[in-house]
Amino acid sequence: MTPSLEIVRFTQGPAQTNAYLMGEAGGTAVVVDPAWDGEQIVEAAQDRGWRITNIWLTHGHFDHFGGAAGIDAANPNRVPVGLHPDDQPLWRINGGAGFFGVTEFDPGPEPEIPLLHGMVLHLGPHTFEVRHTPGHTPGHVVLLNRDQGLMLCGDLIFQGSVGRFDLPGGDGDVLLQSIKREVLSLSDDVRLLPGHGPETSVGRERRDNPFLQSS
Repeated sequence: MTPSLEIVRFTQGPAQTNAYLMGEAGGTAVVVDPAWDGEQIVEAAQDRGWRITNIWLTHGHFDHFGGAAGIDAANPNRVPVGLHPDDQPLWRINGGAGFFGVTEFDPGPEPEIPLLHGMVLHLGPHTFEVRHTPGHTPGHVVLLNRDQGLMLCGDLIFQGSVGRFDLPGGDGDVLLQSIKREVLSLSDDVRLLPGHGPETSVGRERRDNPFLQSS
């Protein structure tokens, strides 16, 4: 049986974005969407005796990697960053930070790990499947851990809502198709850890999410 995975959530930055620090018994850890205040995340990892080895980004909006520079600066070793190639152009314009009035922004290390659909990422004995879910951005991905029954879903879907599709590169029809294909195909008890707001589940969103009732 796969050992349990510890997940620490931080709600950070101007958009109150959820960042997730995940650690395993062997002491390695990854950060998914370091929203802001990377030093805070590194301190939490060090308090638990964890060593951050990777940063995985669900997509390239600034509020999902605003803490990457702080993690890189505070961590003893270089931390590689993963991002889908279709969101590299968005990352290169600071994730649209200027569009939201954020003028002083350090993007941190340039992503070097292409998070491609079907790729399997490892955190000790734990595996995460990369699923490409465009619609919010062209290169948005979710990370699915089947053993633990959870998905880190970025800004694809929230409790009672879905990701914005009115920003550059967004497409509402494509977003709903991504949700139907990658989320609603899962069992009801799979936990959804979104980029904003509280945790939810596939079953709850299948039943109650008003955006999905006609999907």
